Amino acid sequence: MGLKVLIIGYGSIGRKHANLLRKLKSVSSIYILTKQKCKKFKKLNSLKDVKIINPDYIIISSRSNLHYKYLNYLDKIIKNKIILVEKPLFHKNFNLKIKNNKVFVGYNLRFHPVINFIKRYIKNKNIFLSNITCKSYLPNWRKNRSYMKSNSAKKSYGGGVLLELSHEIDYINWMFDGIKKIDHAKISKISNLKIDTEDYAFIEGKSLRSYFNLELNFFSKLEERKIAIYGKNFSIIGDLINNKITISDENRNKKILNYNLEKNYTYIKEHRSILSNDKKIACSYKEGKKIMFIIDKIRKFNK
Repeated sequence: MGLKVLIIGYGSIGRKHANLLRKLKSVSSIYILTKQKCKKFKKLNSLKDVKIINPDYIIISSRSNLHYKYLNYLDKIIKNKIILVEKPLFHKNFNLKIKNNKVFVGYNLRFHPVINFIKRYIKNKNIFLSNITCKSYLPNWRKNRSYMKSNSAKKSYGGGVLLELSHEIDYINWMFDGIKKIDHAKISKISNLKIDTEDYAFIEGKSLRSYFNLELNFFSKLEERKIAIYGKNFSIIGDLINNKITISDENRNKKILNYNLEKNYTYIKEHRSILSNDKKIACSYKEGKKIMFIIDKIRKFNK
């Protein structure tokens, strides 16, 4: 008998998860907890019905200010289930102890082949500095919906670049053996976007492997998502949009790697990894909590 899946929240990311999971042979049925219309899948009207359907795999994809409420409730009423909480884990740092279930956080960029290659490549190398950027234009994120009404644009819902683009904070922490210190951070609303959250962040810090700079913004019409690492006898740049890696050595020898990825590759890999019990890459609850702790440290620079 196949797995029963429950998805809490049916916004853009909830729909994505539902449509991807329905293609997996291991999944037999999908339930959606939402107030919206939902014709493709079985609809759940109340969280109290969770025990009745007894799902094997639960995805919390509601707006992030509701993650704590749902996760806390689920861990009290069910046991021995797999729960994936979409990033970020929470909208602020909560001290919630998970006792009864296995919880993961949806930092799917860990499954990107560019990230995985670089993580392996730098393993035993001496690194001086890493520059990481994620720049995009919020109004282009979702089709057929005003960006001003999106969760990303609202502080009370857990929006803003620090939370929405926390993939970068997670993979810095994961690739470089932990973020040790935040030296400086500037978080501001500096563009003309009609949002009540920060749209820009610049962070300087140190991991256990190197110094790093991180720049995030919501207002760039030129989309960019890159990681550049400068070390002893090498430089490497990973482009997460064009799925490309460029490596150069001290003799100007250059090597280029290109990846041809299917759409939603990282999400599919994430689900398959978690459901197959191969959890070496997936972000654990403990790691997700560490990211919230780091975000708290970053926020304190602007208080």
